Amino acid sequence: MGFNCGIVGLPNVGKSTLFNALTQTATAQAANYPFCTIEPNTGRVAVPDARLAVLAEAGKSQKVVPTSLEFVDIAGLVRGASRGEGLGNQFLANIREVDAIIHVLRCFEDDDITHVEGGVDPVRDAEIIETELMLADLESLERRQTNLQKKARGNDREAQAQLALIEPLMAALREGQPARTAVPEGQEKEAAQLQLMTTKPVLYVCNVEEGAAATGNRHSEAVRKRAEAEGAGMVVVSAAIEAEVSQLPEEERDEFLEGLGLADSGLDRVIAAGYGLLGLRTYFTVGPKETRAWTITSGTRAPQAAAVIHNDFERGFIACETIAYDDYVTTGGEAGAREAGKLRIEGKDYVVQDGDVLLFRFNV
Repeated sequence: MGFNCGIVGLPNVGKSTLFNALTQTATAQAANYPFCTIEPNTGRVAVPDARLAVLAEAGKSQKVVPTSLEFVDIAGLVRGASRGEGLGNQFLANIREVDAIIHVLRCFEDDDITHVEGGVDPVRDAEIIETELMLADLESLERRQTNLQKKARGNDREAQAQLALIEPLMAALREGQPARTAVPEGQEKEAAQLQLMTTKPVLYVCNVEEGAAATGNRHSEAVRKRAEAEGAGMVVVSAAIEAEVSQLPEEERDEFLEGLGLADSGLDRVIAAGYGLLGLRTYFTVGPKETRAWTITSGTRAPQAAAVIHNDFERGFIACETIAYDDYVTTGGEAGAREAGKLRIEGKDYVVQDGDVLLFRFNV
């Protein structure tokens, strides 16, 4: 089960610098000119989770294996991308394939780094990108509508249902509102299958100068207000600092960040926010060989959670031994939890909770 976040933004806002730091590689060329990223670069990163080390100690595991999230660095969009400007069609196609959008906004002043719009205004930049995505979504739906109308006139019920779904989305887009604001209640899954860019959840990442990494600045504050109004996520980072941190030995990173007044890495916050943006949850398996984190979506039932490990686990699912994270830790592990009556046997209808420690019983 793979989940990914597409990193988008105007050229020269720090997207590729952020991606390089996220993946601790230099596979995405960070250069001071538009379209230096022609093909989307992809990297998988570990999701930071302090619970892993605690569980491993309690379970006396030899190693820990975190879960991961995929990030895709998509080349810079420009005004007119929906009409093909700046290789826009190719880039828009890449955005359609991701699960969530991380929108990097330039919130720093630097005369040495050109801005394609002539000056720093992150709210304007966010509006440019969103407008291009909305125009592209509207064009996609209009093409789809023509074909559906023909089928609907022939009493094709599926086509009629599709029309009922897309018409409110088109109305919203024509009024300058993203499609996510008009998805009919209960049809979120059907809307997601349309692969519209403006139905995807959004996280704004404000790329600020080094001195504002801990507090933000007036530009990031303007973005915060926009994010709150939209119900979107927002994180402040300094991509330059994160690039430097990613090159340090792990044991030196905390001290370096502390010297800058930062409690944790901005990248850790981006990864955690991206994980939450997708509505993901983590459960754990703990044993003498390893403690491992597994990713599921919110609301996943036990057999489907088991399938993340192996399809046979779902096919032959019998039950799962379940211990809540806090109970596992406070009782000192599986044996202590069992003795204290904190280990439960759950069946096929159990909805796995974030932090559950599970052992699946199955028979194939």
